[in-house]
Amino acid sequence: MELHLTLDGSQDLAGQLYRQLRVAILDGRLAAGDRLPSMRFLAVRLQVSRKTVGEAYERLAAEGFLQGKVGSGTYVSARLAAVERPRPAAAALRANPHWRAIAADWQPFLQQAQRYSFAGGTTDKRRFPFDAWRACVQRALRLQARSPAFYAEPLGDPELRLAIARYLAINRAVRCDWNDILVSQGAQQALDLLARVLLEPGDLAVVEEPGYPPARAIFSAAGARVLGVPVDAEGLRVDLLPAQARLVYVTPSHQFPLGQPMSLQRRLELLEWARGRQVLIIEDDYDGEYRFDGRPLESLQNLDSEGRVAYVGTFSKTLFPELRLGYLLMPPALRRELTAAKSLADRHSASLQQLALAHFISSGAFAKHTRRLQREYAQRRQHLLARLCGDLGGWLEPLPSVAGMHLAARLRQPLDTRRLCARLAERGLLLGDLASFYAEGPAMAGLLFGFGAIETADIDPALDILRELLSQG
Repeated sequence: MELHLTLDGSQDLAGQLYRQLRVAILDGRLAAGDRLPSMRFLAVRLQVSRKTVGEAYERLAAEGFLQGKVGSGTYVSARLAAVERPRPAAAALRANPHWRAIAADWQPFLQQAQRYSFAGGTTDKRRFPFDAWRACVQRALRLQARSPAFYAEPLGDPELRLAIARYLAINRAVRCDWNDILVSQGAQQALDLLARVLLEPGDLAVVEEPGYPPARAIFSAAGARVLGVPVDAEGLRVDLLPAQARLVYVTPSHQFPLGQPMSLQRRLELLEWARGRQVLIIEDDYDGEYRFDGRPLESLQNLDSEGRVAYVGTFSKTLFPELRLGYLLMPPALRRELTAAKSLADRHSASLQQLALAHFISSGAFAKHTRRLQREYAQRRQHLLARLCGDLGGWLEPLPSVAGMHLAARLRQPLDTRRLCARLAERGLLLGDLASFYAEGPAMAGLLFGFGAIETADIDPALDILRELLSQG
């Protein structure tokens, strides 16, 4: 057991030790049943006599805090397990009122494990090639062991940034110089850095309605006024954008959560609207690797000729969520400020994971993994669509979607979706409610079906439960 104890001076050493141990027990640092160090060990460590330690132990034992066990040692009394610890008085500290409001509204995406999970934005960790990843991590450890003991580059490991740039150029039609790549702690940090650098209190940030709640919260946390602009079948309604907007956040490849891609015409309209304005467009391409129908449209970043699009991506949706690595293709005009913001935020992302991921990509393991998942997800998506358009078609209408790891479906008849999702959870089925992604105006009544985490064989049993509850009304 490690316990910090300090004796001051040479007066009343036994009393000092008694009081410190007593406080450690009362505040829970020493719990009921914990074994204390032997008197000999503690005496040597504190440079006092065994008699001094023995007096402190005896006094605590007499008061019921300690109990000795013959041949075993001295332990914190088991009777203290039932004693309620006194809570410290609340400190006279007050958070920034702005953050108090955000904390009151913020609901993180914490999803309880269920037998059947249609959770959105979650990849299939069971399909991940951990043997190949383990080899990449071991290689990274060897490289790290030979490198100097110092902080890495704030923008990220050059090998990884180069691998990301090549991947984006080949697979996502994105023009980029690897020097403009910033490796972030997931897409979430990339959005946070952009908000810190660009937004001032009172600035107007535009998000899609419905849209991704964490993005709205990040911009609000930066002190911005956040406005949701509706989307239609072609994407964000550019004709409704306010002239004073400082930032526009969009998900053009696979609108979150409705699923439709932004049309080429609408992309060009958005860039034309931004021309001549001091506005940043954030293109979040969160799961565009997985495309099932049609040809991919050009990215906003590739269509942009003025350097006003920040392109954001993540590996949490292609590898596994716990790997908190993403990337930001920085507009050249913001590179210096974003580098400083990243350095101040956390100096740099975890270098071991960066080295491992760089080799995972350059070795071809990443491409092989995404191709395998593409085939698997295509089967799940087709199976899900067959049911939504078949026996569930009387209740649900799937919305058009050509990419990504989830499908949205509109309810054909009025129904309390929140109550429905709660009843499904009681039956072991996790399903998303489209209403939770609306922050302004009336919400579309519908459900979100993520197929990244559920096995194909589990789709029918899960949808049978949904059909049963829908039949009950």
